[in-house]
Amino acid sequence: MSWRCAADAGRTSVAGMELEQARKLWQPEPGWLNTASFGLPPEPAWSALQEALADWRVGRTSWESWGLSTDRARAAFAGLVGVPAADVAVGSTVSQVLAPVAAALPAGATVVAPEIEFTANLFPWLVQAERGVRVRTVPAAELVDAIDAGTDLVAFSLVQSADGTITDYERVVAAARAHDALVAVDATQACGWLPFDAGLADVVVVGGYKWLMGPRGTAYAYLAPELRERLRPDAAGWYAAEDPQASFYGPPLRLAADARRFDISPIWFSWVGAAPALELLAAIGLPAVREHDVALANRFLAGLGQPPGDSAIVTVDVPGAQERLERAGVRAAVRAGRVRASFHVYSTQDDVDLALDALTG
Repeated sequence: MSWRCAADAGRTSVAGMELEQARKLWQPEPGWLNTASFGLPPEPAWSALQEALADWRVGRTSWESWGLSTDRARAAFAGLVGVPAADVAVGSTVSQVLAPVAAALPAGATVVAPEIEFTANLFPWLVQAERGVRVRTVPAAELVDAIDAGTDLVAFSLVQSADGTITDYERVVAAARAHDALVAVDATQACGWLPFDAGLADVVVVGGYKWLMGPRGTAYAYLAPELRERLRPDAAGWYAAEDPQASFYGPPLRLAADARRFDISPIWFSWVGAAPALELLAAIGLPAVREHDVALANRFLAGLGQPPGDSAIVTVDVPGAQERLERAGVRAAVRAGRVRASFHVYSTQDDVDLALDALTG
């Protein structure tokens, strides 16, 4: 049996016409299998950004209309992860939105994290070492067992950037709660294809330029109300105010009562492109996106004789992979011969087959 037949035999059908109709809003060049590095914008996001840039070039409009995109994106993100928009702060990078949480840890606190965690969710804790904060790293598979009475915070990625492994979110949260530890989740490699409830954790951070397909410079943080009471918004400026447009000048301090007090002034054009992409994802629905993405990932695995998985990110060892993929025009992450392929709503069976032909030919 050829790899094509083997892959098709266990393939889950793509969800209904709504997804298929939406997929026409992307026109990627064949062979893009690297959403884990950055996502591709749908036509509404690309067009909105081009229009805003054209207006900026000639001074056709004021900035307020661009600024409205930030709250559109906030609301759409909140809906995707199942929390109130009032509990979502916005920023530019994952490490930046995590910084207030790290700074609020008590002196001498202990953080437990996977040893191969992406550094955006490690460095904010590690830089607190001068206050006696200790970061204890363990193999990802041992994370739950490593949480004990001496743990103050557990930090982990919901989906690991290195290999696409999905963390058992509910088990980690349960173990943390059993020891009164906080839970900080980096969902950058999950949000946009994997449905989950952000409200289970204390803080969930997401970079918006991968699976959410916005421009780089957008980040989101769910901050639980109880946690916010322990944090200080050290980066507060006019945009963190209760009424930003009435807070350009002078005291007194007048911060927003909700998570917006942790906002930083938005990068206008990034949010102009982010809002339509998020709204389109919400319209499609993450269950349909997950089914599509994982089906393609499993087609890829089957073509290489590997068992199926449950992630949109997969890694495989193939000798000479980088050169083979480059010759075929396939763009995927390759490190030390290990291919990391990632599949999203705009990915196709033809993309998968192109990569498989390159790797098996």
